[in-house]
Amino acid sequence: MSLFYITWIITIVFCAIFLWIAWRVRDKASESFTSYAIAGGTLPFVLVMFTDMSTIMGAGNFMGHATNGFKIGFSQLFFVFGEQGSKIIFALLFAGFAGRFFYRSIAEMMDDLLFRDKISRAIVGLLTVSIMIAWIGGQGMGLGYVFGQFTGANPTYIILFFSAIFIMYTYIGGIHGVVWTEYLQGIIIAIFGVVFYLVAFAPVDYSITELSAKLSAAGAGELTDFKLSWPAVNNFITACFGILAAQVYWQRCFASKDGKTARNGMLVAGTFALVTTCLTVLVGMVTRTLNPGLDPNMAMPWLMVHQLPLAVTAIVFTLILSAAISSAASNLNSAAVILVNDFIRPFNTTVGEKTQVSLAKGLTVVVGIFAALAAMYSPSIMTLFSKAYTMAGGSVVPVYLVGLLWKRDYGRPFEAGGRHNSRLTPWGARVALVAGAVIALSLGVLWAIPLTALLAIIVSLMTKNQLAVIDEMSESALRPAR
Repeated sequence: MSLFYITWIITIVFCAIFLWIAWRVRDKASESFTSYAIAGGTLPFVLVMFTDMSTIMGAGNFMGHATNGFKIGFSQLFFVFGEQGSKIIFALLFAGFAGRFFYRSIAEMMDDLLFRDKISRAIVGLLTVSIMIAWIGGQGMGLGYVFGQFTGANPTYIILFFSAIFIMYTYIGGIHGVVWTEYLQGIIIAIFGVVFYLVAFAPVDYSITELSAKLSAAGAGELTDFKLSWPAVNNFITACFGILAAQVYWQRCFASKDGKTARNGMLVAGTFALVTTCLTVLVGMVTRTLNPGLDPNMAMPWLMVHQLPLAVTAIVFTLILSAAISSAASNLNSAAVILVNDFIRPFNTTVGEKTQVSLAKGLTVVVGIFAALAAMYSPSIMTLFSKAYTMAGGSVVPVYLVGLLWKRDYGRPFEAGGRHNSRLTPWGARVALVAGAVIALSLGVLWAIPLTALLAIIVSLMTKNQLAVIDEMSESALRPAR
């Protein structure tokens, strides 16, 4: 059987399985917006670990990093250490904290714990949605490249086809559908990933020395240089801070049954992702030794078609397909949840749970279409990711850290719905968030992080009278009704 038919058979079978699982849990997902968004905060360790793993290991990790490994070699590892290492940082420093609470988004958490301002909440929502859209589009792009190489299909049509699958899958099952299919997908990724890397490194005899020698022979010896530079540091910080602003990971913490479960699930998944993504960069470099004149975007698909046995190619395709669909669905669900939770609920408190679920489903379609357009017009997967990481990482994360660390009472822990305990003011958050995004896009994350934090502090000091208003609102909310 040819690769053309194998590719389409695997695609149809797996898409049918995923849609069936989503259909089976549709009633549970539609019980309430909380159930649709965070599964009622009940997920156990196994589901949290595999949903984190599947979400992390999307087409960007299997395709985009191989592309940049082909182009710039070891220098891409700085971005990888930031992007994937941040998951470990997130697990150790933030996941346990977030798992204590019952929020639906990072914007809602920041609103309640840090600044008590629905406008700032909406701004955070807008900035974090950009990451979700980039990731969704990146999965479509990755599958477009694979299908173009495997079947000769027009990548644009493939992006549109899978965007429709992403939308249907997420629309039907919400996060319940996502986590149960990602349980299956995570197992596939872990097992098939090992098979792939064992075969992919055979051309260089599993040796970095041999890889370096063959790169030199191909006229690309500079790819093995691993020098610290300003662009390398910028890539590390951009990826690290961008990931810390990603709603999809915070959402899984809120969906976990407790803080320990959230921390351990992300820690295992983040460690797995760091190792495998570094290996993927090396795969791109291996491809460079075999076909130096290749279009870098085709580094992974070309290797699969021309260097792997047909059975292994089918296995790796299943791996990429599972990773792409799970990652896209996770981010699509997160984006829809953000739009309902942070753009609609704060400004219309009368919207009922059932209406919120309906709105989330409708916005799933809108976001999916928008992400497909972004995928069709972006030059590469990593370009799509980097822009979103830059904008959100340079604004949301510094404001979050300022609010978290600049407390009014260090003896009192943060409490959901409790008394306001941060010196960050609504105007401090608003100005810093907007300015941080602009500075990050124009000057880069390294400038944006300190300037955003400084702006948050200065403007908060200038508007500290707002804290008295927040205190009065908090006291009124806590005061028992007569």
